[in-house]
Amino acid sequence: MSKIFRQTRRWLVFLTPFLVAVVAWAQNPNSQIGRELAIPAHLQDGEEFNTPVTQLIRYGAELFNAKFTIQDGAGRPLSKGTGAPISDPSSPLVFPRNFDRLSSPEANACSGCHNAPVSGAGGDRVTEVFVLAQRFDHLTFDHSDGITTHGATDESGKFVTMDNATNDRKTIGMNGSGFVEMLARQMTADLQAARDATPPGNSTQLLSKGVFFGTLTHNGDGTWNASQVQGLAAPSLSSKGTTPPSLFIRPLHQVGNVISIRQFSTNAFNHHHGMQAEERFGLNADPDGDGVTNELTTADLTAVSLFQATLPVPGRVIPNDPAVEQANLRGEALFDKIGCATCHATLPLTSGNNPGLPGKSGWIYFEPNPYNPATGPNAPNLQLGPTNYPVTAPALTVDLTSDTLPLPRLRSHHGVVMVEAYTDLKLHDISATSDPKTDPECEPLDQNQPAGSPGFFAGNCKFITRKLWGFYNQGGAFMHHGKFTTAREAVEAHHGEAEGSRRKFEQLSPEKQGDVIEFLKSLQVLPPGSKSLVVDEHGNPKEWPPSTGQAASPEQLARPEFQDYMSNDDFSRSHLSSGPLARLAAPSGSSRK
Repeated sequence: MSKIFRQTRRWLVFLTPFLVAVVAWAQNPNSQIGRELAIPAHLQDGEEFNTPVTQLIRYGAELFNAKFTIQDGAGRPLSKGTGAPISDPSSPLVFPRNFDRLSSPEANACSGCHNAPVSGAGGDRVTEVFVLAQRFDHLTFDHSDGITTHGATDESGKFVTMDNATNDRKTIGMNGSGFVEMLARQMTADLQAARDATPPGNSTQLLSKGVFFGTLTHNGDGTWNASQVQGLAAPSLSSKGTTPPSLFIRPLHQVGNVISIRQFSTNAFNHHHGMQAEERFGLNADPDGDGVTNELTTADLTAVSLFQATLPVPGRVIPNDPAVEQANLRGEALFDKIGCATCHATLPLTSGNNPGLPGKSGWIYFEPNPYNPATGPNAPNLQLGPTNYPVTAPALTVDLTSDTLPLPRLRSHHGVVMVEAYTDLKLHDISATSDPKTDPECEPLDQNQPAGSPGFFAGNCKFITRKLWGFYNQGGAFMHHGKFTTAREAVEAHHGEAEGSRRKFEQLSPEKQGDVIEFLKSLQVLPPGSKSLVVDEHGNPKEWPPSTGQAASPEQLARPEFQDYMSNDDFSRSHLSSGPLARLAAPSGSSRK
């Protein structure tokens, strides 16, 4: 202990000039000469309510794209990426240990990874995230280092390897995330309403927007049994005594670990950049020991959350090639027919249903999320309530369907916004063996279990159904791990709960398999400012599906694609009235633009 104390004193002596210099910069904000700040002036708490939403979004974009410096507060000499103190304070994370590709910090800006094809979207394989490596101070794999979670030894006292120290994940895009979060809020409210209506001694089926989440039992003694609940992360199922499980839908992180864009962002700023938000780390506090306090204000987090929530929604890119157009029509129908759309679903946001804002439509996004966690890992986060920074704040709203936001947008029709994100927001196991120890589609660590617990080291095989909108042009890396370079590889890797759909795909002719792949290729993040949800290869608006404005003629029904689908693979005629091929006969006003 005395040795560590002496080493700590030596490091503090070394750090003193550095801290004095940083504090001097921070205490003299009026002088910009010679300063190197990514964000010279932060939004102060309360100013977000006096700033037009469009300006808030622009400022949020500045935060997302900012390449933070130590003068901004970047780096975390005395904090882990989890937010906890480092295991060995005698070895602070300063040069040359201030950056680490595995355990982080490893990036200057959010857009350093979220940049393909535009800022806010996904990333190339090289931008993969080593999830849970941030629980180490500085991962070195040095077997002479026996300090727990310092550089080589995990919570159980075992030396780690590259294969079991972390979960390797692809960087996925944030486009359309506001609509997805609002879906999760409505679905959470549905599940909680069913829970609250279940008296002791009874069970209830949990269903929201056509997605079945299993059965919840309220025991006669008032306790709860969630063992038959499906598709929710472990933290959403935990209960103690008569306190019920939260049943939160957690739409962020690929294993359903995080509730809101805000919580995701607060975690990421600390993890990847060493920028600590006052709402989580404390007002005027400096837990990372870098000499800078209030590195990100509560208003900053609101702005950067709004930027991500209002990013343009993805759409489809379909070239003006008749062969490609027909392949897209057939491929979309087959995608539905072989069962892919059961999980990769389109879900409705409804009006008059907005948890936290009674009576408002479900597409009125607001900060903060009423389900933000106040306690537990990755907490606290801003709560909905009266003005009391950085603990609570009133709702700041934005209509996600507004034309004043970055285009393109989804629209409401008859009180509903259909969100074609191609996900049911439910966890599924699509691995071949469900064995994290041997199956490459599983992960060695379970992010939804307490770090160091037996459940944590047991690994995980369950992931949220991948949101397919915009997935094809976000870096060319597929599946949760991003280790496939083609969509076909990802399709062929579906096993477990998706075994039936994969087998149906394999039974298709090569031409029909190609049609499905061609449909998947069309699901892209669109060029900024696109005026249609479907564009051609030049970015021009495209009427889709093609429409004649009249009932299908005998000539149309005689087309090869119609005859093919009617005669082969036991394809039902019902697809001509309800599937994408039928929309050839839809009035032009109903086409997707």
